[in-house]
Amino acid sequence: MPSRLRTPPGAPDGPPHAQPPSRPRRRRRIDAITTEEREAPYTDEPALLKLEQAAAAAVPDQLPLFAPGPGGKFAALLGGMPALEPGSSLDLARAWYRRELEQAKRPFNTIESYCYDLVKLEERTGPKPIDRLTRSDIAEFLGLANNRSTRKRRLTSVRRFFRFLIEDARVLTTDPTEGFYPHTIQLRSPIPLFAEEQAALLAAAAEDEPWSLPAIWLMLRLGLTRGELLALRRDHIDLVDAGQPVVYVFYEDVTKRGKERKLAGDAELGRIYGEYLERKAPVDLLFPVGFQAVNGMVDRVRRAAELTKEVTPQVLRHTFAVERAKDGADETQLLGLLGLADDPRNRASVRRYLKLAEPAL
Repeated sequence: MPSRLRTPPGAPDGPPHAQPPSRPRRRRRIDAITTEEREAPYTDEPALLKLEQAAAAAVPDQLPLFAPGPGGKFAALLGGMPALEPGSSLDLARAWYRRELEQAKRPFNTIESYCYDLVKLEERTGPKPIDRLTRSDIAEFLGLANNRSTRKRRLTSVRRFFRFLIEDARVLTTDPTEGFYPHTIQLRSPIPLFAEEQAALLAAAAEDEPWSLPAIWLMLRLGLTRGELLALRRDHIDLVDAGQPVVYVFYEDVTKRGKERKLAGDAELGRIYGEYLERKAPVDLLFPVGFQAVNGMVDRVRRAAELTKEVTPQVLRHTFAVERAKDGADETQLLGLLGLADDPRNRASVRRYLKLAEPAL
């Protein structure tokens, strides 16, 4: 026998479909609203308006995705910056230039130096568009330099900046730095180590920490810079023939691939390097230390060798270059051994080594 459904107390009698009909919805007008109606607050209650204003102020500003470009078109923003145009401000162009340098993985100090000079340029010219900068602006900016070194650095900074605007960004067609040339800055003559000083330094390095002797040998006998020394990895030295090891100098920075080279060692390096591998057994980097650790080690070894002459990683490199010049290396060969670009300044630099290698008068 089927059970009877009981109606809950307070519920209307009758089946569920017998509910009172709902009221028809009133259609909303689709007429446009005025600007005044659109911008009117949602409430007239002062307390609620204050809360809404506080909440709106707490929301972070969102950068637009697009900016107006030439011809009324929209250009996508990159990193929140408007598109670079001939009439852009120097401040915006500097921001784009800095981004380009950072993406090229230029050294931090180089980026800071370039941008600092461009800030100083803007302080002199004021808020001028980049296409309104003239040779007179550049001349005034360079003329206010305190010395030749500062003027040369400023010229390098602005010249590279306008090269970026012309060749890479392609927003300018003329270079206001054209026709300006840096002052010649005379290079100081290096003071290399004599043969007995070199021997004393290597002997003292052998009594120092395990990494001191191979590190000093590589700078003194192969001319590695401090940065190249610290970038050496275990697989960068070919020790298949211990009597003739080969050292490969590599660079991760693609802009410095021209400095890469292959250097020939000798049996002494094979012995020193083999002993170092037995004592320390590095997995990857040969010398996992910092720049200051190299400076401190070289000075510590100098004092242990009782040398009064200044000895730095750069002095070791100078000594290598002079010794190779004594062995008959010419300008071009020295440029290759040192990993230097073939330009007038570097050729002037290696001529110093050739002069010191000449026979005594």
